[in-house]
Amino acid sequence: MARYTGADCRLCRREKMKLFLKGSKCESPKCPIEIRPYPPGEHGRGRSKDSEYLLQLREKQKARRIYGVLEKQFRAMYAKANSEVGITGETLLRMLEQRLDNVVYRMGFAGSRKAARQLIRHRHVEVNQKSVDIPSYHVQPGQEVRLRVKSREQVSVLTAMDQSSRGAPLSWIAVDKETFSGRVLEKPARTSIPIAAQEQLVVELYSK
Repeated sequence: MARYTGADCRLCRREKMKLFLKGSKCESPKCPIEIRPYPPGEHGRGRSKDSEYLLQLREKQKARRIYGVLEKQFRAMYAKANSEVGITGETLLRMLEQRLDNVVYRMGFAGSRKAARQLIRHRHVEVNQKSVDIPSYHVQPGQEVRLRVKSREQVSVLTAMDQSSRGAPLSWIAVDKETFSGRVLEKPARTSIPIAAQEQLVVELYSK
């Protein structure tokens, strides 16, 4: 299965902002973007002309990298969002938010989406009491997501839950930390999706 195997922090530096791909490391002074706040590579410090196409491309790459989705997957999701009724950009972000790996991350059971994907692939996560090992599984409103009983004592899980308690809860998700479970209450609205991405530029890029 194709996947990105390079350094996650390199992606943040390329987008010139924190994409929060490494969990707690992103909040520490050791975050590489704090030390080298410029793109990687030989010409990272050089000036680049921000053309219309470049701005659109960077927004698409930013959104894709935040959710850990490869180009082929991202394009397929855009095509599906474009075929549905509503604002295409918001529909695309809503579909990305409802991926199981993102829901596990948003519920605080993993420190990053990458860690959430590992939990899912190793069958630590259940949806409506059934084991699911597909990170791209689309969680519908009303479905319950929880960790298996044998998986609840993992240090990485407990650490992630402790860190997540410091952030503000999302309105479209309900979490019960005592039972290591949560439920998707509704489809997320754009105002409930806390990512710094301009989805309209993504739509403009793919519409060409």
